[in-house]
Amino acid sequence: MTQFNETELTEAVVRSFDQTPDTRAKFLLQELVKSLHDYVSKTGLTFEEWEYAIDFLTRTGQKCTDTRQEFILLSDVLGVSMLVDAVNHRDREGATETTVLGPFYVGEHKVTAHGTDISPHNLTGEKMFVQSRVTDLKGKPLANVPVDVWHADDDGFYDSQKPNYDEIGASARARFITDSDGRFFFRTILPCSYPIPTDGPVGEMIVQTNRHPMRPAHVHFLVNAKGYEPLITHVFIGGDKYLDSDVVFGVKDDLIAKVEPRNDAAMPDGTKAAGPWHLMSYEFLLKPGGGMAPKPLGTKAAEPA
Repeated sequence: MTQFNETELTEAVVRSFDQTPDTRAKFLLQELVKSLHDYVSKTGLTFEEWEYAIDFLTRTGQKCTDTRQEFILLSDVLGVSMLVDAVNHRDREGATETTVLGPFYVGEHKVTAHGTDISPHNLTGEKMFVQSRVTDLKGKPLANVPVDVWHADDDGFYDSQKPNYDEIGASARARFITDSDGRFFFRTILPCSYPIPTDGPVGEMIVQTNRHPMRPAHVHFLVNAKGYEPLITHVFIGGDKYLDSDVVFGVKDDLIAKVEPRNDAAMPDGTKAAGPWHLMSYEFLLKPGGGMAPKPLGTKAAEPA
């Protein structure tokens, strides 16, 4: 008869999942049990520590809303998001590197005309023109590809973090469709480095462990071309002081862009510049394949992502 003690308990729990119909689910559950039990045994986890962990996870769930995902944030700062990304994108030779989706892919990304200023209400940020192109691995342009973009403002906040988000709607967030040459372009403001939200349990953990909460400045891109793997990535602003210590470990060398300060009287699309501006240029190379792109938080099941 099995004794549910420290030496026999783990194997008994593992066996309890033996009849799981789905082979993959069975494997995942049994490996999870082994890892959790091994952690408890190795650390000599106390009752008080386990109670704190349960309370921490409870509060993490309670902090989640339609426009905030504290569990994604937790996954990000523990490096789990980047590890899952890495094991699912082991062969990227020639293709643009991937990185974390982040917790701010929210709401509707409306199809927007090329050249649009996606931060029209931001009067304090330094202006930036973004010009990009989407191609296959051989440089063939990919037309009619939806590209979602989103980024923080010059105060380090995303639109969904603002108290009036429900009233004013999306800002620094849009969807562009590539033209016949695979190109898209838009105007916005130069994003800055910013702290992850620290008003929840994840921020509490970061503060208590003396880690800084900062992310280097970047623009998010989700490129979803039919017949190709969806590309979830950032383009980082070269020279940012947090590139080597990103709190979510998302930086890769190939994703760092040299953003040029410019004084030209007009931007590349002919738009007159009211003063100095910045130019970001980046080309996205897609890998053939398939897969489902994630839907924004708060998007109903019947809505397209």
